[in-house]
Amino acid sequence: MTDRVFKHSHAHKLEDPERLKWLPPAEVLSRLNLAQGGKVADVGAGTGYFAVPIARAVGDSGHVQAIDLQQEMLDPLRQKLDRPDAPKNISLHAGSVSQLPLRDDSVDLAFYANIWHELYDEAAAFLEAVRVAQPNASIAILDWRSDRKSPPGPTQGHRIPAESIVNFLQKSGCRRVACSNIGEFSYLVTAELPATRS
Repeated sequence: MTDRVFKHSHAHKLEDPERLKWLPPAEVLSRLNLAQGGKVADVGAGTGYFAVPIARAVGDSGHVQAIDLQQEMLDPLRQKLDRPDAPKNISLHAGSVSQLPLRDDSVDLAFYANIWHELYDEAAAFLEAVRVAQPNASIAILDWRSDRKSPPGPTQGHRIPAESIVNFLQKSGCRRVACSNIGEFSYLVTAELPATRS
């Protein structure tokens, strides 16, 4: 575990009610073009801040694969899913961004919330997104704006300007790359993944 990875001992911060004000899940979901029956990989799912609303948005015919490097992050999400009103279409997986525990061609959206700045090898993460993506699948990267100071979020030195991610995705063959600010501190970059693996 490096100092760049958000540690499970801070998981309570992910559940802070104030977070709903400065990072509203509905604002993010409105830009993901989710549809009933959608198959989503929530990579770096943590305690399920986005996995749960995404699961509700794709409905019973859809599915969310919630993946996190730290099992300790997934444990609180498992407890959430034990509640009677919890969605039943979420699967939990411990795994890394460069070796996703998913089949080829299994999702139509790879979603990364607040973890892209933690990566040491974004190219490997991207190739995994392409591997698990069905034809016409998309990628969505939510991360911290570099023009806003912490707290919340990582230090300025660990933030990635949105333009860098946009350029990376364009150079990697993505189409329809778009970027918008989200809430007070974040941006979301969305793109259509390449149709074929290189």
